[in-house]
Amino acid sequence: MRSYLPRFELRGPSELDEALDLIAANPGEWKPFAGGTDLMVSLEQGKLGHRKFVSVTQIAELRGVEVASSHVLIGALATYSQLKRNSVLQDEFPLLCQAASETGSIANQNRGTIGGNIANASPAADSPPALLVYDAELELASKRGARCIPYWRFHTGYKQMDLAPDEIISHIRLPRRDKQWRQYYRKVGTRRAQAISKVCFAGVAKLVDGRVRDIRIALGSVAPTVLRCVKTEELLLGSASPSRVKEAQEQLAAEMSPVDDFRSNAKYRSHVAQNLLAEFLLQL
Repeated sequence: MRSYLPRFELRGPSELDEALDLIAANPGEWKPFAGGTDLMVSLEQGKLGHRKFVSVTQIAELRGVEVASSHVLIGALATYSQLKRNSVLQDEFPLLCQAASETGSIANQNRGTIGGNIANASPAADSPPALLVYDAELELASKRGARCIPYWRFHTGYKQMDLAPDEIISHIRLPRRDKQWRQYYRKVGTRRAQAISKVCFAGVAKLVDGRVRDIRIALGSVAPTVLRCVKTEELLLGSASPSRVKEAQEQLAAEMSPVDDFRSNAKYRSHVAQNLLAEFLLQL
């Protein structure tokens, strides 16, 4: 029987240097991928225009979770299932574990990777808001050497990244802190899981003597990229009293740029995000 499926070329190196050699030889020609969960969606929709792919799933250097005194280093190939089961992440970075547990089905959690989630660059992804409030850094590998950048600088526009054609996301670094932080995560979608978020909210705050010493707020699905709400954070430093909530909600709305699409509309997204902010602040 004649097949009408497009032809693809696939390489599966077992060493990072081998993969980097391949993508460096002709930058942009070979596209690396990990779990492939998003590629399968594009393939089914007939939107997978690229034809040459490098599977990095066999590269041991990109796996695992390493715990040091100052940070936790997550391999880009760590799956959502591995993240949500890790005891250190559960204890110190629970928002990331919660995001992992609400991403897709169990099959997707077993297959999908944190590095792939970042590289897919969707503003509706579940884990990026948690990574933003945890001040994550990305390690990028290439034949030219490795470089490390703050995650908040990585997404430069819708589906755009500070990632050269010859680079691969190798690790995610999370700085460890004390356990005095209050933490909050909510994903709002059609269903709790197996649904793309309409709004995703992550917040952490540190209180000293009843006053807000530090606070981080991040949102998904309300802008072209995942959004760190810096101006709202600045407003809340010192106090998150009920009288400050309304002012903070107005500032949050000003920082967002939600759109209407098939999942929701801009007005709903703005309203829900403001309600989630209020819920976060009131529990402080």
